[in-house]
Formats: sequence, structure tokens, C-alpha cells
Amino acid sequence: MIQLDSKSLKLMIASASNQILNNVEKVNDMNVFPVPDGDTGTNMSMTFSAAAKSVVDLDNKKSPVEILEVLSKSALRNARGNSGVILSQILRGLWQGAEQSGELDVSGVKHALCEARDTAYRAVMKPTEGTILTVIREIAEYAEAHFVEYDDVTLFLKAVLEAGKKSLAKTKEILPVLKQVGVVDAGGFGVIILLGGAVSALESGKAAELEERGKANDKQIASQGIKSAEADTTEIKFRYCTEFLINKDSERSAAQLMAAIKQKGDCMLVIDDDEIVKVHIHTNHPGFVLEQALKLGELINIKIDNMKYQHNEIVNGSKEEDELSDDDTELKKYGFVAVSSGDGLSQLFESLNCDKIVAGGQTMNPSTQDILDAVLDVKAENVFVLPNNKNIILAAEQVNELADVNVIVIPTKNMPQGIAAIAVFNEDADLDENISVMNESADLVKCGQVTYAVRDTKINGVDVENGDIMAVIGSDLSVVGSDVNEVAKELAEKLVDEDSGVISIYYGKDIEKEKATELSAYLENKYSDLDVNLNYGGQNVYYYIIAVE
Repeated sequence: MIQLDSKSLKLMIASASNQILNNVEKVNDMNVFPVPDGDTGTNMSMTFSAAAKSVVDLDNKKSPVEILEVLSKSALRNARGNSGVILSQILRGLWQGAEQSGELDVSGVKHALCEARDTAYRAVMKPTEGTILTVIREIAEYAEAHFVEYDDVTLFLKAVLEAGKKSLAKTKEILPVLKQVGVVDAGGFGVIILLGGAVSALESGKAAELEERGKANDKQIASQGIKSAEADTTEIKFRYCTEFLINKDSERSAAQLMAAIKQKGDCMLVIDDDEIVKVHIHTNHPGFVLEQALKLGELINIKIDNMKYQHNEIVNGSKEEDELSDDDTELKKYGFVAVSSGDGLSQLFESLNCDKIVAGGQTMNPSTQDILDAVLDVKAENVFVLPNNKNIILAAEQVNELADVNVIVIPTKNMPQGIAAIAVFNEDADLDENISVMNESADLVKCGQVTYAVRDTKINGVDVENGDIMAVIGSDLSVVGSDVNEVAKELAEKLVDEDSGVISIYYGKDIEKEKATELSAYLENKYSDLDVNLNYGGQNVYYYIIAVE
């Protein structure tokens, strides 16, 4: 095949989706820690399969670039966990690279893979090698170095896949923790499964079969209410075409303006001609854009057109009401969204005036769309998002790009950090002050969890057997034992230091109150100078969450 057409691309996408669904558990089993979480396989399959469903019914008259655009945008909205967000950025790069090339011949595919690499790396603040990023980078590097050797895109992609497999095998040599456990990177493995499914369809002319386990995983995903993006790529996302000139009278640079407004729209053009700055952007928040522009100087030649209204006039021949207009509800100044697992913890967030709770956590990471829906339901100008899990932070950070309100993600890695952050919020303080204080409060919390092992492994020289009780602090295995309360006691001892003042215990749904009370009494007796608080959390997976401040 000389180049990919729409029909073959859709077949490749369907096949890749089936393959990742068939292999969810295999990818999950690559998890370094043997804890009972959903993890990488679940997140990647939920992200990609939801996106794949958005292109199934697209007309074959849609170009490959248009198909990749729909796939990319749907993946972003349905992205779950760090691996899902990075995957969505890989797909975004593929779309943008294909758009720049115009066609998906060997050269176009090479360019798309390079854009996928660059976009994925830009999405991660501190890229770690030996991960999914390494695999996509080395795939792109192979494509760059060898694309001139190929005329047939099928043969080229087969070679790219083999290069990816070699890269994946090397990940356990790059990251010591992978070598220690004897696994390759789970995210990189997921990419190879997806690419393998796509290439097999290109070779055979048919999609990989969805096996019984794949069908079960697909049903589970459907039951979670995953939302696919609308297939209609003519939908106007940002409705106001905003144009103006700025007579510069300050030292503030046009680059600072670009940084301030770039996430509030698309089709942005900012041209700095020393004394005059020309600005063009499609946005849902022209007021915000104009406020930022005023920081540079006087505004002239302001022009704002409602493109949705114009589109309706053209299509329907009438001036029908703008379907995307805001309702009459007045926005309050501040609002809160928190991700929470467990009815007790959710009630605690609500008691602290959290507006919306997004169900999720370690076993089921919510998607960007789930968080976006909650943010928009809050009806506030500024919405704080508390992800409360390190694997949800990246998905939460994508919301600001999609929302037409100001979204502030406080990067809380666990629920006690989220509770500490929202507890210090001051309605009368300004936004920047609240952000600073909330981050500081969250950072003061040390947290550990008590859970159980779901397989045999060895971590940092410690043998762990299936069913063992484990305590984890951050990404480190802290204690292994056989009794839940005894492991919890050892965990508390590791968390408490001379600066500690409060111990908070949140017991899960699988712990009886009597047993939790025994632990609380023990800690009160041992640490008589500290305040010990016992709370029902109701969380899954973790018998106890213990926080020390």
C-alpha cells in the first residue's frame, strides 16, 4: 500500500481497540506494585476504545486527517490516568502531523510519528525515560532514520513496530525498578499492543477479533458511561471570533499575552510589530482575552463575531437562537470539584463545601470528560479541582483547555491532601493567595495506605506474596506483614516525626469500626502528645489511609 486511506485507517483503529481490550489484564500485570488497582491497561483501553467508537460510523468520505482529528479529540475527553492522557497526546500528535503532511504515505506517517513523540513529551513536565515516552521516542527516531528505505507504508509500519518492540524490551534496563521486578514498562507495552493491532489489520485486511475477555472489558467500559465525542467535525467549539489591535504602552511582552490566552481558544495569531500587536483568536471567553490584552496597552479595532450564530443563519436560512449561549445563572466566584472514593470521604469533602464529587480513585480513574462535566456543573468563575491521586492529576490538568471558566488544579496526590487543601480555603482572600496556601497545606500532609498484594513479587529486596498486607507511602513499599492493624501501626510509626501534630485515620469499607477503634486507641496511647482523629472513609482497596500533619 502506497498510502493509508480512510477505510484502512478506520480498520486499523478498530483492530487496535480490540487488541488493547483483549490485553487489559496483561498490561495491568506489568504494574510494578502488586496492589489491586485498575492501572495502566484499564486506563489505556478505556481511553482508546472510547475514542475508537467515535470514528466507527464516520463516512469513508472523511479524510484520514479528519478521522484522526475525531479520534484525538475524543481521546482527550475520555483520557483516564497518566497513561491515558499521554496516549491522547500521542494521538493528538499523529493528527497534527498528518494534517501538516496532507497525506499518510511513508513520509507522512514518519512526520506524524515525530509529531506524536514531540506532543507527548511536551505534555509531561518532567519526562521519565524507560517509560511509554521512551518507546514513542525511539519509534519516531527509527521512522526518521529509515523512512527513505520504504515505499510501501505497510512494510514501513511493520518495521516501525519491530523497532518499538526492541525499545520496549530495553525499558527494564533503563528503569531500575522495572529490572528489579522483571517487567517492561506497562504504558510502552500498551502502545506496542495498539500498534500491533493496527499493523495486523493493515496486513490482513481485517480487524483483530474481540475475544471473550475483550468483550467483558468492553462491557465494563460501557457500564462506566464513557462519552464519545461527536463525530461531526464541523461542530464549532469556540464560538467567538475575536480580533483587535493593541497600542503597546507597557513592558509586558506579546509572549506573555499568548501564554495567558492560549488555553482559552484556538486559531490563535499574535503578531508583535513593536508598537502594535495584532491579535486573532477563536474563544468562548472574549472578555477574558480583552482583559489580558489590556495589560499591554490600549485596544483598538475590536471585532467580535459569533460564529455559531453565523453558521446557523447559513445552514438554516434563519437567525435561530444561539444553542451554545450561557443560561441566566449568575456564576459565583469560586467552586470546588474533588475526586473521591468512599462515601465517608465524599461526605467529608461535601461538609467542607465541595460543590461536586467525581467518583473515582485508584481502582477507577475518572476521565477528563468526567472532571470537565463536574467543573461546568459548578457554575463558578474559578473552579478548584482536587484530583486526590497522582494518576489523575494529568487528566485533571487537561480540563482547563476544554472549559470556558478558570480551572485551577491543586495537585493533591491523595484524599487527605485534598481535605487539607480545601480546609484552608478563604473566601475573602484573592485567588493567588488561596492557591499558594492550599498548595502549602497539601504539601504538609504525609500519607500512607494499607492494602493487600494481588501477586507474588520482590520489591527493594523484599519478598511479597499474594495476599500479604502491605503499607505504601507514595511510590515506596514501606511495610509487609500479615495483620492489617499491625501493619498500620508500623506505617504510622514511619510517618510520625518530631514536627507531627495530628494523626488522621480513615478506615475503609472492609474494616469493622471496632477494629479501627482499636488501632485509634493504640495510637492515642503511643502518641499521647498528638491529636488522633478516627474517620469512616468507606474507600475500596485500602483498609486504612493514614495521614500525619
